[in-house]
Amino acid sequence: MKTDYSTEAAVKAAKAIRKRASSQQPAIGIVLGSGLGGLSKSIGNAVRIPFGDIPGFPEATVAGHEGAVIVGSLGGREIVALSGRFHMYEGHPAALAAFPVRVFHALGAHDLFVSNAAGGISPKLAVGDLMMISDHLNLMGTNPLVGEAQEGETRFPDMTDAYNPGLRWVLRTTAEKLGITLREGVYAGLLGPSYETPSEVKMLKLLGADAVGMSTVPEVIVARALGMRVVGVSCITNAAAGVTGAALSHAEVLETTERVSSAFESLVTEFLVRSAAPQLSAVR
Repeated sequence: MKTDYSTEAAVKAAKAIRKRASSQQPAIGIVLGSGLGGLSKSIGNAVRIPFGDIPGFPEATVAGHEGAVIVGSLGGREIVALSGRFHMYEGHPAALAAFPVRVFHALGAHDLFVSNAAGGISPKLAVGDLMMISDHLNLMGTNPLVGEAQEGETRFPDMTDAYNPGLRWVLRTTAEKLGITLREGVYAGLLGPSYETPSEVKMLKLLGADAVGMSTVPEVIVARALGMRVVGVSCITNAAAGVTGAALSHAEVLETTERVSSAFESLVTEFLVRSAAPQLSAVR
């Protein structure tokens, strides 16, 4: 039987979340990538709902992913956060990888903040850097919009400004205010779960990628199809294969995200504060 990741299924999942967190009305959804779930501890009035309690959500299986939807407040705003995510390399279809975004939208969120751990390709990126995503390359071999068009979505969404210029400006100026170095670059999304070969990394560099990872792209595509504004950050957890000659490991990813977690959490929290300001919230 075909699994349902439709708008109707998202509404059903959203109703299950509202039963547990009826008082909150989230305006922005946040996806926390590998090792970046520490931000969830700062969410006030938090209601934590395990993935297994939400219709259509499988259990999280990747180290560094809590596996819960958290509804609460952060930076003075009502938010809904995905602590962990579904990856296509786990055997999930692209539609499921992006399904939580549909649920966020059904809950009323109109903006999306995505984060991930990524390997650095550009020589301008060092391990531990935070990189604001300016654009992406979908090299995952599929698209989450394949299939029947869903109610409320654009069939052929414009991806010219997939990462909203206005929100990127707010994020950039937020980093400057906090004294946090924020790089900027193109994120390449590959299927995984193996890390890339040195030759593949050379190819990605020629294609214009600054960093590479195994997530995020399906979520952003669906968000844009639903008319949501998107902003995103990659935590550069390691140099991509062949850049330094060092071996790659998931343990290194988690160690690096732990080291930069304080800066990441401060950046997201202050971004939420500043993006809610009347003179900034209207920035498109």
